Amino acid sequence: RVKIIVNHGEIPQVTVNQELLQWVLENLIRNSLDAMDKPIGVIEVKSGYEQKKNQIIIEYYDNGKGILRGNQKKIFQPGMTTKKHGWGMGLALVKRIVEEYHKGKIKLVNSNSQGTQFNISLPVERN
Repeated sequence: RVKIIVNHGEIPQVTVNQELLQWVLENLIRNSLDAMDKPIGVIEVKSGYEQKKNQIIIEYYDNGKGILRGNQKKIFQPGMTTKKHGWGMGLALVKRIVEEYHKGKIKLVNSNSQGTQFNISLPVERN
């Protein structure tokens, strides 16, 4: 069983490719589901607006088993996988979609045996 919690904060409109951004979140969710080792899994997605930097922040949390410390610096590299049948392209493409296509940033904030947190920031176009 997995509980998915979504909290939308007050955010301004931002121009994004909806399909690509959905794929980013879908990929993070699939990775979380693969990492679930608790009786009840929790995935939480929060969005908010950081006015000083004029950007949307998406905080993504799960309570899976986490990413081993030795792998944390390599997770966005193409070919990096810990899955038996993985290609190691998921997080590499996530990073490319967020950073190259949307001019944002994705960062692994924390990962341990209690779970993992990623933050995604997306710029808000100035009018």
